[in-house]
Amino acid sequence: MSGFALEREQTAGFVLAGGRSSRMGRDKSLTLFAGAPLIETALSLLRQAGIPARIAGFRSDLSRHAEGIPDGVPDLGPLGGVCSALISSSARWNVFLPVDMPLFPDSLLVALLQRAAITNAPITAAMLGGRVQPFPVVLERPVLPLVQRRLSQGLTACYQAWRSIPAEFGVHLDAVSVESMRQCGSIEHPLRLPPVYWFQGANTREELAHLERLVLRGGF
Repeated sequence: MSGFALEREQTAGFVLAGGRSSRMGRDKSLTLFAGAPLIETALSLLRQAGIPARIAGFRSDLSRHAEGIPDGVPDLGPLGGVCSALISSSARWNVFLPVDMPLFPDSLLVALLQRAAITNAPITAAMLGGRVQPFPVVLERPVLPLVQRRLSQGLTACYQAWRSIPAEFGVHLDAVSVESMRQCGSIEHPLRLPPVYWFQGANTREELAHLERLVLRGGF
């Protein structure tokens, strides 16, 4: 992690891979993106950022890629996977990203983790165009009981969780502007893709092919 270091024991990274992939028509985790399974692309982002990587939730055997944490209760969406991962984690800072957004730059993950360690915010997220993005996100492990409470109430939306949970700590959500981070030079995409593409998900084969074309032609 360039310019900043945390003890490995303080950090953990998780790829959320427990979705049904109904619009893709096959398990997204093992679908190829630029010649590699999406699960490996996501895990590589965490590893390149110096963050120990595991898989939270899965519907296929992904053990050859990384250790997997099964969902405690299936079909609760990404927040259910976050909950299971936090239960398994002993790290203070936990970084989460979905398996189907392959264009995040690893420098964004590093910047969010740095920010969390400096501010001690319970939830640190990215903001693009004034809008908070659900992922990637850095969660301090003490948010676990509040995540569990939301799930017990049937509230599974991550975006709403990130907005409401910090208030229970008496603090504001720390949403960091991607535009500001780019201007100060702390983040950049290796292909110089603009941030609007970083947060695009590949829920269908057509969406995946569109993102893959951007990579294969080397950005713009």
